[in-house]
Amino acid sequence: MNVIKMTDLDLSGKRVLIRADLNVPVADGKVTSDARITASMATIEFAMKAGAKVMVTSHLGRPEEGVYSAENSLQPVVDVISAKLAKPVRLIKDWVDGGFDVAAGELVVLENCRFNKGEKKSNDELSQKYAKLCDIFVMDAFGTAHRAEASTHGVAKFAPVAAAGILLVNELEALTKALLSPARPMVAIVGGSKVSTKLTVLESLSEKVDQLVVGGGIANTFLKASGFEVGKSLCEDDLAPVARTLMDKMSQRGAAVPVAVDVVCAKKFDANEPAVKKDVADVAADDMIFDIGAKSANELAEIIKNAGTVVWNGPVGVFEFDQFGEGTKTIAHAIANTNAFTLAGGGDTIAAIQKYGIESKVDYISTAGGAFLEFLEGKKLPAVEILELRAKS
Repeated sequence: MNVIKMTDLDLSGKRVLIRADLNVPVADGKVTSDARITASMATIEFAMKAGAKVMVTSHLGRPEEGVYSAENSLQPVVDVISAKLAKPVRLIKDWVDGGFDVAAGELVVLENCRFNKGEKKSNDELSQKYAKLCDIFVMDAFGTAHRAEASTHGVAKFAPVAAAGILLVNELEALTKALLSPARPMVAIVGGSKVSTKLTVLESLSEKVDQLVVGGGIANTFLKASGFEVGKSLCEDDLAPVARTLMDKMSQRGAAVPVAVDVVCAKKFDANEPAVKKDVADVAADDMIFDIGAKSANELAEIIKNAGTVVWNGPVGVFEFDQFGEGTKTIAHAIANTNAFTLAGGGDTIAAIQKYGIESKVDYISTAGGAFLEFLEGKKLPAVEILELRAKS
């Protein structure tokens, strides 16, 4: 990764535009989880302390482009940042054409960049307007690095200097360490409801890892491919042959997809539904599988204990309901206790990490979902690629 690092630049008196990922959940005008804001503060505070004129922008939600909407305003985010800095922070609403001043060492937040027409298509005219606002553009939003938009990619083409922020550098270094030169054995845990949405990730990881642990609805498709009944569970029957091929391909090179030996079932998806533990061979036609059983969870915990690298993306059961959360809980604690380098990413995974209180025990927690997965697939991220190009020019 050859990019210009913001931390290597003289920022004093410079106009610095930071694209952060402040896309946080908001309810009733209040931020309900500030993890992404917290993760972005290192870059913001570094620039302020260096005496830069700091502007930060981000997207929030999915507003209609070109239309201001109060529910997608960054005001709740500004309230959190202001509290963290213990000083007032201005939110600038119409900022594309400039017309506002920022003092050295001051921070202003520029309203939701997705309110700007041409943002998502990375329109050159809009990107050039962004670039005119700054002396240095800092890309720090790893969560949107897989999208070529005006505020992530376009502005980096035209800004006098385009650099990577602290969070972006940390994310890339952690992912590179885990994927390009992993300590072995390497274990990947991929949960989720559908194989189809994570098929490319599974295919890519199946060539790199020693153990590919599948969870959630994805695991049911692999169970089906192994000849087991999955009842009314979430399962993609048409992808069972693909799952079979992946398992065979891995076993040919001495790697494996560990398939559950026992599961936790219920008759319907409900918070009050009793959990029934069964061997995988005993699943009935009207059962729905919502978690892995204790034997399977303990086998996976043993694999994690002996790993050199563990990459975790997605829970292995419906952990939101406690009776179907034991599998994910066991895996979370195994990840907390292993000596392996551990890397976790994605919204559901972070929710599980918080639920089981293991934040401090995971070596690196990525705030990104989509970009994290695309990096795992081995794809080039447009916003990183442009930074690499600009570092050469």
